[in-house]
Amino acid sequence: MRQKHKGDLSPAQLMMLTIGDVIKQLIEAHEQGKDIDLNKVKTRTAAKYGLLAQPRLVDIIAVVLPQYWKVLVPKLKAKPIRTASGTAVVAVMCKPHRCPHISFTGNTCVYCPGGPDSDFEYSTQSYNEYKYDPYLQTRNQIEQLKQLGHRVDKVEFIVMGGTFMAHPEEYRDYFIQDLHDALSGHTSNNIYEAVKYSERSLTKCIGITIETRPDYCMKWHLSDMLTYGCTRLEIGVQSVYEDVARDTNRGHTVKAVCESFHLAKDSGFKVVAHMMPDLLNVGLERDTEQFTEFFKNPAFHPDGLKLYPTLVIRGTGLYELWKSGRYKSYSPSNLIELVARILALVPPWTRVYHMQRDIPMPLVSSGVEHGNLRELAFARMKDLGIQCHDVRTREVGIQEIHHKVWPYQVELVRRDYVANGGWETFLSYKDPDQDILIGLLRLQKCSEETFRFELVGGVSIVQELHVYGSVVPVSSRDPTKFSIRALVEHWSGLPFPSPDLPDPGIKPGLRHYRQTLYHLSHQ
Repeated sequence: MRQKHKGDLSPAQLMMLTIGDVIKQLIEAHEQGKDIDLNKVKTRTAAKYGLLAQPRLVDIIAVVLPQYWKVLVPKLKAKPIRTASGTAVVAVMCKPHRCPHISFTGNTCVYCPGGPDSDFEYSTQSYNEYKYDPYLQTRNQIEQLKQLGHRVDKVEFIVMGGTFMAHPEEYRDYFIQDLHDALSGHTSNNIYEAVKYSERSLTKCIGITIETRPDYCMKWHLSDMLTYGCTRLEIGVQSVYEDVARDTNRGHTVKAVCESFHLAKDSGFKVVAHMMPDLLNVGLERDTEQFTEFFKNPAFHPDGLKLYPTLVIRGTGLYELWKSGRYKSYSPSNLIELVARILALVPPWTRVYHMQRDIPMPLVSSGVEHGNLRELAFARMKDLGIQCHDVRTREVGIQEIHHKVWPYQVELVRRDYVANGGWETFLSYKDPDQDILIGLLRLQKCSEETFRFELVGGVSIVQELHVYGSVVPVSSRDPTKFSIRALVEHWSGLPFPSPDLPDPGIKPGLRHYRQTLYHLSHQ
């Protein structure tokens, strides 16, 4: 039978030859201990077979033989930052709803464009495509991550779309139950059953983050969120100034913010604050002062921060002020300078998650003019000779991806500080010379006012237990990666709740270590 020449082959057949050739070159480079530029290999090989398009990573990964999976897939993995922290993050969007404080303030926040009454929609196509269905959103993202070469062993949900707790209870229960069932594949009868199954499935839910407001962080809200398996709250603060909260029509006071932080920490939640520099009637000097106050005042002391510089968007009250000249955004250089100085203030136990909103630039009339604000702020910090010591900047997975840096000398560092009426301990393993963070254990000793009966008596809540780097399955060991087990085995000396107590004492995802933690603390 005559052998086919390249000219006789279809584009699909040529693509398969290209993929096979790429994999062959990757295997040879691995066996010879050589580094290889994947993009150059794909471009060169596609040209060799007369193809204009490069093979997709998804298609290459799909045909990697099992014996080469561990060595090749990490080199092929798309968007490694998605699981660099050791957990696959799945962001889901609840259905649009009106801002909850309209009923008693008469309007939304002055800068807010959202809700069903908005004259445009800026939630992405993927959420609209699935009609905000929690089950479909989850399954779609899990499959995408797997196809891109990511291990999806541990999942953290982020529930977006405004104040989730303002939805009716029936909708909230349906939404959260479907998130858990999408991981486990089980059809649950209630929320308790759904949480139980997803914490023990092959793809585990190790936490849920819910966006909320201080006035939706009351005791009953917090108890419901614990039932959901929620581990982290994102609370809209925006400013520490009472006059700014009033002028922006926030519908709550700064005092209410402090009280919500206190209640949330006393319930075992990790707290992430949303802050907005460049609000009206503030200015650069007051902005700098408010972040100094925010990080030093024990009434705040958040575990994380999302920094959202103010944007002027059509259809908002701020847009009308901007059009009439009564509000003016910071210049790009002033904003970068301010963000750089804010980052230098961040304590080592706080993680900076985001530095700008994910809103398409054409929808923004004034405000942030660059899509890479974090990068520009870090460049300015380098010019000023100052550094950011937040958790994200120092974690080993991020350092490896961006700087090809790996820790050599690892030490145990303990930090204790007062926060939100209680006492917190931040235990970390780090390389002190390179300032690389390998793992952390975040503990909160509740105040005497805690309303959760399981936490009365000065027990310590495990707010977070995390080892950074590529995902390692809960029940396995990998000598080339760091895992939670090593951190747990080195910790003792603090009182943990009995493993027989109800669950809020130890967060979802940590119950695998509950017996170990309890017995270590009682040796």
